[in-house]
Amino acid sequence: MPRNAAPKTKKLESMSVTELRARYLEVVGEETRSTNKTHLIRRIEEALAAKKRRGPSRRATAAAPSAPAAPAATPSAPAAAPAAGTQPAPRRGRFANMSLAELQAKYSEVVGRPTGSSDTSYLKWKIREAEAGRVPVGPRPEREVKVREDGKRVIPLTYDAEALAALDKAWREAGLPSRARFFRRAVHRELMAMGATEAAAHFAADAAEE
Repeated sequence: MPRNAAPKTKKLESMSVTELRARYLEVVGEETRSTNKTHLIRRIEEALAAKKRRGPSRRATAAAPSAPAAPAATPSAPAAAPAAGTQPAPRRGRFANMSLAELQAKYSEVVGRPTGSSDTSYLKWKIREAEAGRVPVGPRPEREVKVREDGKRVIPLTYDAEALAALDKAWREAGLPSRARFFRRAVHRELMAMGATEAAAHFAADAAEE
């Protein structure tokens, strides 16, 4: 692992899920609904690594010593014009002459979903990866809503590990039997404080057990 990889990972790990999603959009070029910090950090680092691998050739070209400048043409000896009917040498690569809009359209066609990325190197890389079958293509699947046999739905709640540990310590010390009981009571109190008595009635059973 490169020596500078650990500081980058540590910095990403210190970000919230919201900050990681914003960084994901900036680096990867597309939005994500994931709340899994490990997944977000891995994808960000992969995209950064891919960009870094594509970068050295440009940096090496820029750093290479330039050839001595040719003597300036004098008025009496102007530079020779290209011969009639000749064309400039074509740029190499099938994406070389494509504009940003054309690359984005090609991305949408091959990857199967639109992108807001303006990073042409990333767009070319993602198109090639999709064509080779190395990345998922098509619209991102909607998350399936989990409904238990008793008709109750499971909803995700994401907290920092330190905050969750403090929360669990508090409800245990208060004598509550579970984290779920704590949340239901808290929801009931907040709804009552808001004046939403009809909604609060759905959580009244736990509140009555205090």
